[in-house]
Amino acid sequence: MRSSVIPVASSAGDAHGAEIRIGTTALVADPAGVLYRPEEGLLAVADLHLEKGSAFASRGILLPPYDTAATLARLARLIARYAPRTVVALGDSFHDGGGPARIAAADRDQLAALQRGRDWIWIAGNHDPAPPAGIGGGSAAALALGGITFRHQPREEPAEGEIAGHLHPIARIVQRGRAVSRRCFAADSRRLVMPAFGAYTGGLNVRHHAFARLFPGRAFTAHMLGERRLYAVPGSRCLSD
Repeated sequence: MRSSVIPVASSAGDAHGAEIRIGTTALVADPAGVLYRPEEGLLAVADLHLEKGSAFASRGILLPPYDTAATLARLARLIARYAPRTVVALGDSFHDGGGPARIAAADRDQLAALQRGRDWIWIAGNHDPAPPAGIGGGSAAALALGGITFRHQPREEPAEGEIAGHLHPIARIVQRGRAVSRRCFAADSRRLVMPAFGAYTGGLNVRHHAFARLFPGRAFTAHMLGERRLYAVPGSRCLSD
């Protein structure tokens, strides 16, 4: 079964998301890669991987050390757009357990400003299984709310009402004679896997066997992220690398 998709205008006026129904719950998938649940005023974001640059630097692999600031700046624009009452970060919010201690003072202040006046829940990920220390918010292994369970890693068994991250889905198609790859939401009517949000995050092709276990027969829709809208592509049209 595929998700029900209806274009919806965001409050910013210059971008269009898609309404995706998981079970009976209506969610707004934003082209920037976040998910909003209007009924609860809840914004979900997956795989921030904050402080990935500093984690690589500690191993002698030098990357520009601006990924955390860039990721939080993008997130700040979306929080301003939706004004959520709750933000749920679906795991791998920090690239490793030492990330919260390495975060720069300015980025720590930015994060505190984003948390102010709302609930903020850090879901445990495989990169950051322990609750992050000293950065505010609460923590949980998973969050069940109104028929939807938010968790980091999707379960392989059949799921009803699951929102997860972890796999960093990317879809690849041929459009006008050339191959195009984009981050995407991968969803059917029962579960949704969110794209990775972090500045330094890569992706996994939705034709990978990890997705085949979640969506047998490629019976899913890849909602590919565009600059101002999402593009819904049947899983059967998606190409391998």
